[in-house]
Amino acid sequence: MQTFIFDNCQVPIINDTDVLVCGGGPAGIGAALRAAREGVSVTLVESQGCLEGIATAGMMSNWGGRSSSKVLKEIYDLTYEKSKDIGWCKENECGLDAIYHDIQKIALEEMLLKEGVKLLYYTFVCKAVVEEDSVTGVIVENKSGRGFIKAKRIIDSTGDGDVAASAGVPYFKGRESDGKMQPATLMFNIGGVDFKRAVFPPSFESKVETEKGELQALAKELLPFPAGHVLLYKQPMDGTVCCNMTNAIEVDGTDAESLTKGVLTCRSQIIPIIKFLRKFAPGYENCWLMSSASLIGVRETRHFEGVESLSKDDILQAKYYDNWVVRRAWFNFDVHNLTGASLDKTGIQHDWKQKNDYTIPYGCLLPKNIEGLLLSGRNISGSHLAHSNFRIMSVCIALGEAAGVAAALSVKQGKKLRDVNVKEIQLIVGE
Repeated sequence: MQTFIFDNCQVPIINDTDVLVCGGGPAGIGAALRAAREGVSVTLVESQGCLEGIATAGMMSNWGGRSSSKVLKEIYDLTYEKSKDIGWCKENECGLDAIYHDIQKIALEEMLLKEGVKLLYYTFVCKAVVEEDSVTGVIVENKSGRGFIKAKRIIDSTGDGDVAASAGVPYFKGRESDGKMQPATLMFNIGGVDFKRAVFPPSFESKVETEKGELQALAKELLPFPAGHVLLYKQPMDGTVCCNMTNAIEVDGTDAESLTKGVLTCRSQIIPIIKFLRKFAPGYENCWLMSSASLIGVRETRHFEGVESLSKDDILQAKYYDNWVVRRAWFNFDVHNLTGASLDKTGIQHDWKQKNDYTIPYGCLLPKNIEGLLLSGRNISGSHLAHSNFRIMSVCIALGEAAGVAAALSVKQGKKLRDVNVKEIQLIVGE
């Protein structure tokens, strides 16, 4: 086996690939599929034992928002087809964007393997290898030990930007004014819900009047702080609901001790939440805990400096960039309260007036001072408020598609990532 000298130690070269995608969440899926379809070799490494990150291991309720992603439509269709014979309930009208977690894991693996993508699960990215201001591969750790994956181009879809941070790309964390980051959530599913009577508040500002009082107000008063809001979403199986109600503030998703504290906080809230729903939420009198996520939902950590950066005004003004690589992006400023439950005072949901789509330019994916690497997903270059919009999964998967196409073109044409013709990316990712 060939080896690579790293930190004065010999590290085995375990893979040599054209494009290496680090992270198998929505952005990583889009990147790996698109790059492979452009005819280059692709390897995807993922720390979990499944694809799609927060959508599956994190048990997210639905995709939310919208974008120009073509891959997302494929995922909807394939997941639905595979679900027909095992209980997808069309009558509950939960919508195709609802996530049938375990079926989606199967569908995604089928999609990537069909395109020849090499998957490597339970593998952590430890260190970027930088030579002459260009990332040439990454050091990884897994049950087999430490290894080096050599790659012509690397796409950082880790969410937290672990590769970019290791490579020395400048960044800031959280909110510009004080570094505070959005809270984390551990999703969970419940069964035994009477859909005929049940309520499904989809946002913090959704008021639900009951015989015992307004539900959001009751939650804020009675649930253990910092929990205190009610977000409930129908799931494909009849009588099942996904709960987005646990809450952990002041969690740093790049710090293991902080993440552990966040998980413990969220998990300790699950039983009190279920007791609350049984007592106060119509249709939930007999609900029971089905499962909880194995991956905590981290909304915000590092914001990297790119060649360009997306601002809140770009979104509010629905700015059209000529060098777009993502079109038809749309969502609101989904800022969860940084100091407690519900919507942060800077967030906008019901009062969101912008009905028009916005675009994301290629420069947001290009790190400011490094070659061979692309940002993809919630770690692209943008402000805290802009991030609260583009972090939605339907936009992240489109960002991944753009990164995958750009990386593949760069490899095939022997060009630096900065020199790839954006018009060619646009022609492939399409309208």
